[in-house]
Amino acid sequence: MFRSLLVCALVAAALADVSHLFRNRPFPAAPVRRVTVTAVPAAPIAYSGGGRQVAILRQNQDLQPDGSYQFSYETENGIAAEERADVRAVGNELEKSAQGTFSWTSPEGERVSVAYLADGNGYQPQGSHIPVAPPVPPAIQRALDWIASHPEPAQVYSGQRRY
Repeated sequence: MFRSLLVCALVAAALADVSHLFRNRPFPAAPVRRVTVTAVPAAPIAYSGGGRQVAILRQNQDLQPDGSYQFSYETENGIAAEERADVRAVGNELEKSAQGTFSWTSPEGERVSVAYLADGNGYQPQGSHIPVAPPVPPAIQRALDWIASHPEPAQVYSGQRRY
């Protein structure tokens, strides 16, 4: 009984959230460092994925204290990617955005490339292989415009909505 109580107390102490104890304390701020990593190995680094080794030809990273960053890499089998992200204060909120590209060679030998923007409007990829919806036919567009310009007011009858 005593042992199980002791084990429970130790587990509770280990899992306890004590972050509130360190708020508003006059601790000195941790030094902010800019981190830049550039890897151009003399002998290519090999990654074994699926039984095949692929060398990393080029890899760069740049991390900023404000949360912005950029990275790029290229492998010997033709995979390449690069991305740049920014963090900006807009009012009381942070606005984050990232843009970049990535590309690879398909099993059919075709070069596939995607450029993208990711921000408050979501992920927006662009590429020749990404299907695009056909344009809305003119008759359907006229009907949608008419519906948007003539909304019917909602009426409430006995607690149920009718349109």
